[in-house]
Amino acid sequence: MIRINLLPHRAEKRRLRQLQFFVLVGISFSLALIVIGLVHVAFSSQIDYQGRRNQFLTDEIATLDKQIAEIRILKAEIAVLLERKTVVENLQSTRSDAVHLLDQMLRILPDSMYLKSIKQTGNKINLIGYTQSNARVSTLMRSIESSPWLDSPTLVQIQATTTAGTRLGEFGLNFNLTQQAPTAPAIIPAKPAAPKG
Repeated sequence: MIRINLLPHRAEKRRLRQLQFFVLVGISFSLALIVIGLVHVAFSSQIDYQGRRNQFLTDEIATLDKQIAEIRILKAEIAVLLERKTVVENLQSTRSDAVHLLDQMLRILPDSMYLKSIKQTGNKINLIGYTQSNARVSTLMRSIESSPWLDSPTLVQIQATTTAGTRLGEFGLNFNLTQQAPTAPAIIPAKPAAPKG
């Protein structure tokens, strides 16, 4: 007996191919979603990691900025302290200058000459005084020139004036106060020891 298949086999094959196609599309779509999810997770973790690194660098930069500001403040304080130290050293080195100036003025000031003012600016000295004779001014200038502490006298002006009913000459004089090199103390040789005996 001969069997004849009267079922629509082409329609069945078409239905199976369609089912297979939809299954493959579903699997492909699922795989695509899984790959996209994995890539998204990987990128998100990289972005988070880079964000943490950026935050760390930002915090470190802020810390370094604070330290740089503190260093600038310290440098400014050091500069002020060094300036004060220089001023103190200058004062220390020139503290005896006024003593030497007044001592020299007492030694070299001629008789019948009176001082009105002495002004010191650095090593420059400005002297204003009264004299009975112009010759006394030239004597004072020669004495300044020969002094070990004073030099370079320059006459600024001399003019006649009347003070307390007396006719005097008012003069202005500039000169320099010289810096003396410190002298070494004299070395006294030691006495030889007496021989024992």
